Amino acid sequence: MFTTLRKDVQVIFERDPAAKSFLEVLINYPGLHAQWFYRVAHWFYQRKWFVIARFISQVGRFFTNIEIHPGAKIGKGLFIDHGAGVVIGETAEIGNNVTIYQNVTLGGTGKEKGKRHPTIGNNVVISTGAKVLGSFTVGDNVKIGANSVVLKEVPANCTVVGVPGRIVVRDGVNLSKQATDEIDLQHNNLPDPILEMIVSMQEQIRSLEEKVNELEGNYEKSK
Repeated sequence: MFTTLRKDVQVIFERDPAAKSFLEVLINYPGLHAQWFYRVAHWFYQRKWFVIARFISQVGRFFTNIEIHPGAKIGKGLFIDHGAGVVIGETAEIGNNVTIYQNVTLGGTGKEKGKRHPTIGNNVVISTGAKVLGSFTVGDNVKIGANSVVLKEVPANCTVVGVPGRIVVRDGVNLSKQATDEIDLQHNNLPDPILEMIVSMQEQIRSLEEKVNELEGNYEKSK
C-alpha cells in the first residue's frame, strides 16, 4: 500500500513542474486525494458493498470536485492535473501512465447496460475539457486535444482534435519506442485542421484573384 501511495506522489513530481515539496503535494493536490478516495471505494465495490462504495465516492467528490465511480478500473501512474470537473464512469477502464486534465469526461452515450464507458490505453494524454463518450477503446500513446468530443475508437499512436474528434496524426511520432516515464504532455501543440482548411482556401482565393487580374489585363490590352 505504501509503495502505491509513494508512486502516486512520484508521478506528480514527474509531470507537474509546479510541485515543490512532498508536503505540498500531499495536502494540495485534489487529483491525488480523489485517487485515494477511489481506492477505498473500489475495495468496497469489489466486495459488492455498493452503497458504502458510492457514499465514499460522493464524499471524495465533495472534497475534490472529481467524480470517479468506484466500479471504474484504473491502472498505475494516473495523474489528474487540477482535476476540477473530471468525471470517470462506472465501466471506464484506464491503463497505465495516463494524464487527465480538468473538465474531462469519460462517459456513456445512453441507457445501455453492461460496458458503456471507454477503455483508455497506456500513455494517453486527455486534454482540458475533452469528452470521451461510449464503449470503445482509445489506443496506447494517444493525445486528445482540448475540448474534443471523441465518439469512436482511436487507434494507437494518434492525435485527435475537434468536434466530433478527428484523427489528425497517426504514427507521426512513434511513442511506443519511448520509456513509459517519457510521456508527451505537449497537448498545446496539436494540429488545427480547421485553420489548415482556412489557410488553404485563402491560398486558392489569392490564386484566383491573380488569374482574374491577369485576364482583365489581357482584355484591356486587346481593345
